[in-house]
Amino acid sequence: MGFLGLLAEVHPDEAVRDLAEERTQRAVKAATERGLNQELFRVLSTIDGSSLDELSSRLLAKVLLEFRRSGIGLDEHSRDRIREISERTTIIDQDFSRAIRDDVRSIRVPVASLDGLPADFVEAHPPAEDGLVTVTSDYPDAVPFRMFSRDADARRALLLESNNRAWPGNDELLGELLDLRHEYATLLGYASWPDFDAEVKMVGDAAAIDEFIQKLSGAADAAGRRDRQRLIDRRALDVPGATSIDAADASFYSELVRRESFDVDSQELREYFDFQKVKQGLLDVTGRLLGLEYTAAPDAPTWHDDVSVYDVSVSGRRIGRIHLDLHPREGKYKHAAMFDITQGIAGEQLAEGALVCNFPTGLMEHSHVTTLFHEFGHLVHHIVSNGQKWANFAGIATEWDFVEAPSQMLEEWAWDPEVLRTFAVNSSGEPIPVDLVQRMRAADEFGNGLMVRTQTFYSAVSFYLHRDRPADRTAAIERHQDEYDLYRYIPGTHFQASFGHLTGYSSAYYTYMWSLVIAKDLFSAFDPSDLFAPEVAGRYRDLVLAPGGSKDAADLVSDFLGRPYSFDAFAAWLDEGPA
Repeated sequence: MGFLGLLAEVHPDEAVRDLAEERTQRAVKAATERGLNQELFRVLSTIDGSSLDELSSRLLAKVLLEFRRSGIGLDEHSRDRIREISERTTIIDQDFSRAIRDDVRSIRVPVASLDGLPADFVEAHPPAEDGLVTVTSDYPDAVPFRMFSRDADARRALLLESNNRAWPGNDELLGELLDLRHEYATLLGYASWPDFDAEVKMVGDAAAIDEFIQKLSGAADAAGRRDRQRLIDRRALDVPGATSIDAADASFYSELVRRESFDVDSQELREYFDFQKVKQGLLDVTGRLLGLEYTAAPDAPTWHDDVSVYDVSVSGRRIGRIHLDLHPREGKYKHAAMFDITQGIAGEQLAEGALVCNFPTGLMEHSHVTTLFHEFGHLVHHIVSNGQKWANFAGIATEWDFVEAPSQMLEEWAWDPEVLRTFAVNSSGEPIPVDLVQRMRAADEFGNGLMVRTQTFYSAVSFYLHRDRPADRTAAIERHQDEYDLYRYIPGTHFQASFGHLTGYSSAYYTYMWSLVIAKDLFSAFDPSDLFAPEVAGRYRDLVLAPGGSKDAADLVSDFLGRPYSFDAFAAWLDEGPA
């Protein structure tokens, strides 16, 4: 279903997108019927697992578990209801995602509101005949505008529009989705959807997610409050008497603090991050790190002229193909994600995947660069874990709360001075100065606590909405934001309507932070003075990425580190910010 999902999100022809959604519904229906096939289950359940090799026995256990989780043991009436829920949730998922994708909001502002924006942004946003400029909620507009515009009212207006995308329709869909997921879980004997969902993840159960959210909140509290006070103090210079700050002003004042306290100007940084150079640098870095070779495949079929295609090889042996669709356009998915197209099966087929993002075609923010490295981490994980005996273990087939760890770790290469200097070059051909990268890192570490508290808020929304299923979801958003985020709720916003992770990740957004804990621990095995050291890089590729889902994630990490993962490296990272 990966390729169908991809076409539904990226194809330029609306009719093709609609057809892909319809065919996805058919595929989900077929998968549901397979999971309820009594005869197939009877045959598989009679197999003696002890007579199989270790990998096949592991597969059998997982397949039988999925049959149980699909409702195979229920009575006929309950199985029929499982079918209905599965089909309806698929449609809700598609409608929810489509509403976010298609609802591009905008504000119209005077030219003066662009004061502070980079020259290329201003050039790309000429005023209309009435003298007003249109700025949209799409990332290439919203990120720099909220970071650089000196017009506080305009920044707030854009945030309000962004946080009200797909409202109110998606809120109604979300309420139905939460109820259907709860019904599905309880039909199978679980107390709630989070209990059902957590069973097949590293975390194990819903109570452990709750505990992890509280642990995160406490661990980041001191650093987050320290960082927030620094932003408030800076805002008070512009707004005398200011004693608070919210998300509408956070990006702007974070940028000012980085510029004034750390001598880091994001507009200066942009001069070093030309998109084409960054893209090639990404391929060079990951190729060198993981022993991969990328060969352009200009004649490969694809869905849009913007898409570039590469064959991926190891030691001259082709192992897969990647498609890079990296710029925004009408009707396209609005965020950043990897979509699998085919799984790499030994002797049968090569792995193939697509990276879908929304970056500018010219100069990039450094945050865009780290996002590109992050998402590409998913893509190389999918390609490198090719050649599995069983399709169930091919690609990114690990527990979902480990999935982000390899991608989060790859971001570290987008922060290393020597790595950046290989592709971060300005128009005069000068590589980015080492001391500037060091200041960038110090400035970034300034916001660690704030970032973790905001991610804790997202995790809380994902988990508690599914556990509690409140009738007033906006009130729940306000309550959770005021408890977990260090930026308070902004009245009149309905974040849940455009929080796309509520469909795909359901109650498990916590996995981003769970994975980050592991990512920091994985990175501790690398020598900061030589991030390409072949011995450790090779071990990482072969022991963590290549096995796919053939081992439990905890065992993959233990194989690489020589010990179980711990919280220590993450806690140390939280404390790195300036006092």
